[in-house]
Amino acid sequence: MKPIQVLIVDDSAVVRQVLTGLLGQAAGIQVLHAAADPLLAMERMKQQWPDVILLDVEMPRMDGITFLRKIMAERPTPVVICSTLTEKGAKTTMEALAAGAVSIVTKPRLGLKQFLNETADELVSTVRAAARANVRRLARPPAALAPPPGKHTADAILPPGAGRAMSQTTERVVAIGTSTGGTQALEEVLTSLPRMSPGIVIVQHMPEKFTAAFASRLDGLCRISVKEAENNDRVVPGRALIAPGGRHMLLRRSGAQYHVEVVDGPLVNRHRPSVDVLFRSVAKCAGANAHGIIMTGMGDDGAAGLLEMHQAGARTTAQDEESCVVFGMPKEAIKRGGVDRVLPLSAIWREIGGA
Repeated sequence: MKPIQVLIVDDSAVVRQVLTGLLGQAAGIQVLHAAADPLLAMERMKQQWPDVILLDVEMPRMDGITFLRKIMAERPTPVVICSTLTEKGAKTTMEALAAGAVSIVTKPRLGLKQFLNETADELVSTVRAAARANVRRLARPPAALAPPPGKHTADAILPPGAGRAMSQTTERVVAIGTSTGGTQALEEVLTSLPRMSPGIVIVQHMPEKFTAAFASRLDGLCRISVKEAENNDRVVPGRALIAPGGRHMLLRRSGAQYHVEVVDGPLVNRHRPSVDVLFRSVAKCAGANAHGIIMTGMGDDGAAGLLEMHQAGARTTAQDEESCVVFGMPKEAIKRGGVDRVLPLSAIWREIGGA
């Protein structure tokens, strides 16, 4: 098979050197060039167009957002954003994701070389996932990767439920899980919802610091309220709570009311927050009062949890392949038998309205 050809664009010589070395060692990946800024990158791209671009957002001469928009207008290509773990970096990265970037790779300001080496496996997986992405969905494949051995399941955070939850009530909860391509998908769904929609809890795979900026952006676009979840936040109609990056989110019930609990814990299915953790808690606490929705994303996080929701009496929906950026998580959920309906992205908001 032809290797995935990658272009690195970053003004840091250290980043270019380390990323070139890490990706160059990975099977099936070839680094074409490492450019110090977008103008140099464009010269290189005239000679050979890459399969994936790894792009910094804060650079001299031309910023990454301008470059990204130019690429997506000219020839849509999977772009992974390299962003610093800062509040400013998070806000800029949200603009990049809205403009069509596939995913995020984070980098600290200090201890950069060590950090990148420690996260090499995640970096390689992200690049491979980006190469399979349906970027035309963002601009408006090879076989899936086998998961690494020994990954945690939701058992690491809470035990499975024992059968169906309590009988139905009037308080309904919608639980959504998504990953690669999910920021754009969630924006399309949530901005379509009327103000008085059911309470929504969301896990979007995203690094720490970035979920607050993402929630803030959506809150400014939507008729419903959107916020990064905090411990004991109520789940109420007209509000969506997004799990904070770096922490798991669980649904809890007190009488007839729902709230969320935000907890630390190990990575589950390589993620924190994990969709499986959220979905299991929803199955246990809400049962038939819930609606589970799994959308675009790489891997299988959420597939087991959605099946548990289905078995607890909840309605379950998966995004269809054609409208997904990466048809990994929905595909696995469908394969396991936990999905009632498969729908295009454009129809999902109507399902929530009727939740």
